[in-house]
Amino acid sequence: MVNEVSQWLAEIQTLQQQLQALGQERDQAYASAANWRRLYESESEQRRNDSERSQTRIRALANQLSMFQQAPVNGESSPQLDQALAGVNQVDSVDELRSQLTDALTLCDQLSNALKIEQSAHEETRQSLTTALGDTIDLLAKDQTAKPAD
Repeated sequence: MVNEVSQWLAEIQTLQQQLQALGQERDQAYASAANWRRLYESESEQRRNDSERSQTRIRALANQLSMFQQAPVNGESSPQLDQALAGVNQVDSVDELRSQLTDALTLCDQLSNALKIEQSAHEETRQSLTTALGDTIDLLAKDQTAKPAD
């Protein structure tokens, strides 16, 4: 009977040690889960903030585009501007917005260059027409001065 009691006591002690080890493992698992939860919450908060900033920026750019659209050049709306505004409203990510902004800036540069070329050509035409008009006036003046002598 003494053997049985010592055997039971040894088994109880073994079970207590196992219970203590399992408790430590559980505490470690809880600590690890809490750490992962904290990291996840931090990352998700950062993503939410990024998303909010992106959405705010998208809305600001859409407002700018709508202002440009409401003030059309020569009373006409630009098809490129209409297309850009529609594209901004469909943007889902910052990278997509960056791509569209890059395209818009490239188009702006191209249009600026085309405008400069057009202005230069206009200036040349104006100079040519002014010179031609001056020459014609000189010829008419000579013709007028030559007629009274007849």
